[in-house]
Amino acid sequence: MPTTAALIVAAGRGTRAGGGVPKQWRPLGKGRVIDQTLAAFYGVPEVGQVIIVVHPDDMERAASLAGPATRIVAGADSRSGSVRAGLETLSSTAPDLVLIHDAARPMVSAAVIGRVIAALSQHAGAAPAVAVTDALWRGADMVEGTQDRSGLWRAQTPQGFRFADILSAHRAHPGGAADDVEVARAAGLGVAIVQGDEDNLKITTAADFQRAERLLGGGMDVRCGNGFDVHRFAPGDHVWLCGVKVPHDQALDGHSDADVGMHAVTDAIYGALGSGDIGQHFPPSDPQWKGAASHIFLAHACAMARDMGFEITHADCTLICEYPKIGPHAIGMKREMAKIMGLDSDRISVKATTSERLGFTGRGEGIAAIATATLVKR
Repeated sequence: MPTTAALIVAAGRGTRAGGGVPKQWRPLGKGRVIDQTLAAFYGVPEVGQVIIVVHPDDMERAASLAGPATRIVAGADSRSGSVRAGLETLSSTAPDLVLIHDAARPMVSAAVIGRVIAALSQHAGAAPAVAVTDALWRGADMVEGTQDRSGLWRAQTPQGFRFADILSAHRAHPGGAADDVEVARAAGLGVAIVQGDEDNLKITTAADFQRAERLLGGGMDVRCGNGFDVHRFAPGDHVWLCGVKVPHDQALDGHSDADVGMHAVTDAIYGALGSGDIGQHFPPSDPQWKGAASHIFLAHACAMARDMGFEITHADCTLICEYPKIGPHAIGMKREMAKIMGLDSDRISVKATTSERLGFTGRGEGIAAIATATLVKR
């Protein structure tokens, strides 16, 4: 089996993504961009040694990256110069194959790396790419024409080569190449295109960091909470359900206004936050909450979610009762809940079901509600 080395180019000064330091050293997931990149190659059994080319100013920062079969090399003023420095270092333990990869592509998969390695059994060079599928225009502020996209590809890394061939190609090249495929082709080497991956993005802007965090699952905390509440009927002429006053020949009994639907949704949010229930935040033993409107409780839960960095993305409430009829009021309930929660009404679901005359709800003794809330921290 041929020996394979990975050459990670991390000498750039790119700061367009913000953060005050070059992007490869910025936090991403549970580490830094470069940590994610290196982990991808350390996880490929065929890769026997790793060369990391860094800016001279970053040598101290890079010391923590050193590991088995890993060497740190100072880069040059240009990308091609940095690659050349890495290749020259590798020449002392020359592998059969080398994979040259940008540190700013931390989402590269083992599958993409494997396809490049496999292609090198038949070609002098191989590189991943994604076919251009969008329409292409020419122009500045105005569209001046279109460009045929047939045969066009978006280049990615790692770009793999037989080591001796790409070392000779770099030694002969005057510099200034956009990538190593350009260097290889200038030396007459054939480079095969292998299927890339849309997720193998190159981090350049702040938006790229956000996308990478989503792909890693880092920086995103998704939670689901459930709530359940019951109130018995009492003498009265209306009930409050999901913020709507519904005429009825009975009322619901409770310390507050007994809005069973709103209570269930409130408890679902508290549950998703791991923050107890309504009774803990608004004890029924406290007289100030006697007859209180339930929107106070729901608004409190929503504010707590926001303060903890969560966005409430959806709430679903099912009212369980034989009567009153919920259907005529469901739209108004959605609208009222959405207003209190600060959401679009299409993110709120209010529906009803009976218990087929079984149990206390079936006997008309009260109303139950079950709710689910979804919270996301991005």
